[in-house]
Amino acid sequence: MHHPDPAPRPHHPVRVLRHVWIPMRDGVRLAARVWLPEDVTEPQPAILEYIPYRKNDGTASRDVTLHGAFARAGYAALRVDCRGSGDSEGVMLDEYHQDELDDAVDILAWLEQQEWCDGNVAMIGKSWGGFNGLQVAAMNPPQLKAVVTVCSTDDRYHDDVHYQGGAVLASEMLPWAATMLCYNARPQDPEVYGDAWREEWFARMARTPSYLDTWLGHQRRDAYWRHGSVIENPEAITAAVLTVGGWADPYRGAVRRLLGELTSPAKGLIGPWAHTYPHQAEPGPAMDFIGECLRWFGRYLRGEDTGADRLPALRAWMPDPAPFGSDSEERPGRWVVEEELPSPHIHAREFALRGTAALPPEQAGAPGTQPAAQLRSPLAVGAAAGNVLQFGDLAGRPGDQSADDGRSHTFTSAPLTERLEILGEPEVELTVSADRPRAQLAVRLCEVTPDGASRLVTTGLLNLTHRDSHAEPQPLEPGRQYRVTVPLFLTGHAFAAGSRVRVSVSASYWPWMWPSPEPVTVTVLPEGGTLRLPERPADPARDGEPTALPTPDPPAALDVTEVPATRTVRWDPVAREQVVEMTFSDGTTVDLTDGLTRTETELNRFRIREDDPASPVVECERTDAISRGGWDTEVRTYSRMTSTVDDFHVTNRLVALEGGREVFTRSWETTIPRDEV
Repeated sequence: MHHPDPAPRPHHPVRVLRHVWIPMRDGVRLAARVWLPEDVTEPQPAILEYIPYRKNDGTASRDVTLHGAFARAGYAALRVDCRGSGDSEGVMLDEYHQDELDDAVDILAWLEQQEWCDGNVAMIGKSWGGFNGLQVAAMNPPQLKAVVTVCSTDDRYHDDVHYQGGAVLASEMLPWAATMLCYNARPQDPEVYGDAWREEWFARMARTPSYLDTWLGHQRRDAYWRHGSVIENPEAITAAVLTVGGWADPYRGAVRRLLGELTSPAKGLIGPWAHTYPHQAEPGPAMDFIGECLRWFGRYLRGEDTGADRLPALRAWMPDPAPFGSDSEERPGRWVVEEELPSPHIHAREFALRGTAALPPEQAGAPGTQPAAQLRSPLAVGAAAGNVLQFGDLAGRPGDQSADDGRSHTFTSAPLTERLEILGEPEVELTVSADRPRAQLAVRLCEVTPDGASRLVTTGLLNLTHRDSHAEPQPLEPGRQYRVTVPLFLTGHAFAAGSRVRVSVSASYWPWMWPSPEPVTVTVLPEGGTLRLPERPADPARDGEPTALPTPDPPAALDVTEVPATRTVRWDPVAREQVVEMTFSDGTTVDLTDGLTRTETELNRFRIREDDPASPVVECERTDAISRGGWDTEVRTYSRMTSTVDDFHVTNRLVALEGGREVFTRSWETTIPRDEV
């Protein structure tokens, strides 16, 4: 099926304004870097990326691949540091704070007044910048005509890094809060900010909060999470939205939801990649994402007939079956398309879950003829899960699920007689009871290959107190039976002929899911358990065409030394304690134009004893060193989270060094009551 290809793009010489101040309504100034097509004299549309990750050194190597390319194509392009980040003034009080969104509206109004901008603006961003692009679009500023949102969500409670299915995401919530604590404590650059940099740095460190205290203070979906969740009022968005996700990224479900919610022009794209821009995809194949963006901007910023409005509703990568571990760098497969969603070509295929079998419904027999399954799950189940938020590195990807399957209750089908392709959100329906008022479920869909390996396809978590509502959770009545549905992450997957479909169920899943407060047994009853798969029969008429590969990035005046991520799992058989330790680093980036150097390291450690729900400990260590010549700064943070039956306990420590000497320290502890988690 042929769809328009991105048009050839011009190649203008580019002028870079390295440091531009943008005034806000309250006098605070935001720092921006601007790329302009040098030989264009008429005002042009502008493309804005607005994030808190430091334009000078944090995202500099990535920015040139995006904004330099947009400027070469004839657009003005900007990277703006959010209030309280990078060289921008102020303090960042939280993610997506109203100040941040109001500042974006001020930026758009400022752009309209610049002689090089024609008043038509698009916002682009991955993750944070994808979130706030949607959120600003919901405010409907007149200048904003288009949004490209990558790896983001429309619902901050449903599938962000804080909660999943009402369960606390142990593997993500504190680590992300720890990262932001360190990020927000970094200094302004004295060459940009001037002699007052140190005073501003100390004020920033004194005032920066622990975001975790706020996030844990809202354990149900209340007004805090509704703020910034555009699912609350999608009709408010009039800008054209290109929504992009990856099968290895946890935000991918928002692509499907946005296509169903938005009344403005909207198209979706899901590739094989993780939490990355598609032109830098890991795992691959990468694609010409710049061309995709320019097609979108040409249509909705310039009114050109680029064919963007004639694209199918959804283009998605359908991975081919591959030997376990053979597709770590690039996933074989093909592009498939759906002209409309919901698609008339996708139908539910059911498996009846009986005993340890996943059966075609006609073979299931009467419900209740199989014994119940007692889930007294070891708390260390989940070591092979990989990360919720993956960046493409091997350390973050899930491993063979066989060991975790062996510590879960499983339902496994007979070998498939033919290939089975699915595209959508599987769900598992179960009848359960528990012997405590608070309990949880983790459900995994796996493909068991003929050699016995178990490959993770997708996962779903459910805090059973949230079985009916994330806004008004209710404790369980011990012994009472409940019919519950566990939705799994959106997925595209092809089960090979000869493989078996497996559903694995456990009452714990560490380190993804913070465990229930007390030892708990969940009983899975034999009354009509069901797996529903969104089957999409293969049809060459609905296959997409190969997408263009990205062009090589232009040389940047940066020297980047990369450091691979690591993941280790240790088991102490005497203490019956498992320790999962992960390291991640952006490595070292040196700006060859002025010598600005930045080195970042992260360490996350997750401890748990498999029989003690009071034993979980998450510890996070961060360092961020920034220097140039004789100017030398470093920020170090340590964060720790534990729990009791009734409370969460959080510790934070922030230390700053200048010239190798400690110049600032701050420590604090917080106790936050558990709220049906």
